[in-house]
Order: sequence, then structure tokens, then C-alpha cells
Amino acid sequence: MLLRHLSYFVALAEARHFAKAAQTCNITQPALSAAIRKLEEDLGVTLILRGHRFLGLTPDGEKALEWGRQILSDYQNLRRDIGRASSGLTGMLRLGVIPAAMPCVPLVSEKFGRLHPAVTIDIRSLTSRAIQKALEAFEIDGGLTYLENEPLEHVRGHLLYREYYVFACKADHPFAGRGALDWADALAEPLCLLNEAMQNRRILNAVAASLGLPVQSRIVSDSFLAVLAHLRAGPWCSVLPASFAQLFGAEPDLRMIELINPVETQAIGLVLLDRQPRSPMAAALLQAVNVQSAALPGGKA
Repeated sequence: MLLRHLSYFVALAEARHFAKAAQTCNITQPALSAAIRKLEEDLGVTLILRGHRFLGLTPDGEKALEWGRQILSDYQNLRRDIGRASSGLTGMLRLGVIPAAMPCVPLVSEKFGRLHPAVTIDIRSLTSRAIQKALEAFEIDGGLTYLENEPLEHVRGHLLYREYYVFACKADHPFAGRGALDWADALAEPLCLLNEAMQNRRILNAVAASLGLPVQSRIVSDSFLAVLAHLRAGPWCSVLPASFAQLFGAEPDLRMIELINPVETQAIGLVLLDRQPRSPMAAALLQAVNVQSAALPGGKA
């Protein structure tokens, strides 16, 4: 079995189209088909459901895809690890980050960038569930997400900080002068929040449920940028991670007020696949995070 044939198979499984996969692999479609058939011969199984077009993977094909991704990732990591001693770490760090942790990412990436200047950093905004899938498919090297609430499977978590929450409103809001605000008062205001596909919103719903209160939000989004835009454009308020106060708390038209009764906190940290040996990118990322974690803002010890 050739690694090249395995890489063609993975490309086809992801593209789900022979012509698109051939274009991605920079080969002709007949050459792609021949390579897939040779891989099937080597493995002694049928991997692809064929018709006039790509119809999907067989059960053996689904297993081969999982192994193929892992084998190709391990091969790339082997080459990277062997060459690191002479040339330093190169390539791309792929980091999946939940929207709530985005304000703190630059502190991690800045440290990583200084330690490994030849590495490009690709930061992707993903839900916690998408981070799980991307890690398992070897599409990212690590993730920044919640560690305790809806914890991911088959990963090792490394605490960065504890997130807490603020009430965000305009400077002319009746609550703007307060130093702290009860959750009950905040939830009674007209709110713009993340939608329930986002774990941050599910955490807020759980806090409200513990108080016996409903969460009513006339505007929802999967983007904190949309939430912040609505704070300035209308009568809406919001509940945000305190890390956003680091970015926008100094804005003259906005106020960020700490929420109490209860003081809710959630652990945010780095998650890496629980497997050894750890990839060079994952090991380098963990090193950077361990050095930097004590300095991360936006949370409490």
C-alpha cells in the first residue's frame, strides 16, 4: 500500500466527488480511480460505493477513512519531528477556538509565534462540538474550549483560566452606574444572546434554570460580533464572558457590569487528543500555553 493512494482515498472521501478530488490531488480522474482500486486490492475490501458518481463509503471504507486520516497525520508529524532539530518547527498550527475564548487567543498565539517564528497560525472559530469532530478527524492540532461543562471525549484538558460573566449595556442604561448586578435583574432586560447551538448560551440557560427564571432573547446569533453590534444599535443588552470587557469595556458608549448572585464561573482550557506520541505542533502548543496560562486575562483563578 502506498501512502499516496491512501491520501487520494481520503481526499475522495472528503470531497465526495471524483472530479473534485482529482483536482485537489492534482491528478487526472482516471488516475485517481486506478489508485483507489489498487488500494482496495491491497486491503482486500471494497471501500467506495460506485455508480455513475460517488455514492458514499462502505462500512469498511468508513473504517479505512478513520485509519487513513490517522496514518497520514502521523506520517506528516514524523517528518516534521525529524526535521525539527535542524530547521526548527515549520508548517501550520491549526487551532479551533470557541467564540467565548476568542479575546484570549492572541496571548497564546503571540507566545507560540515567538517560540516558533516559522509556523503559520490558523485560528478557526468553532463550537465545542465542532472542535471534538475536528480533533478526531485530525483537522486541527488543538482546541480552546470549556473543560467542565459538556466536556469533550478522548482528550486531555489543560486549564487556562476560569470564565465569569458580565452584563453589557449602553452607557445611558439605568443599570450603567452599578458596580455589580444580580442575574435575576439582568435576565429581565431585553437581551441579545448567542443561540442555543452555542455552549455559552446553554450555560446561561442552566444558570437561569437554577434560579427558576426564563431566558427570553428576541435576537439570537452564533456570533458575538452580531451581539455587540446590536448593543450599540438598539435597546438591547447582553450577558457576555468577562474577557470581552477587556476588549470593549473602555468604549465610552458601553458598560460591562459583573454578574453576581450567583457568581458563575466556567473552566476554559486547551484540549489535545489523548494519544502518544503527541504531534510536534500539539507539543509545542502545550509548551506555549503552559508558559502563558498564568497571564491570561478575562477570568478568575
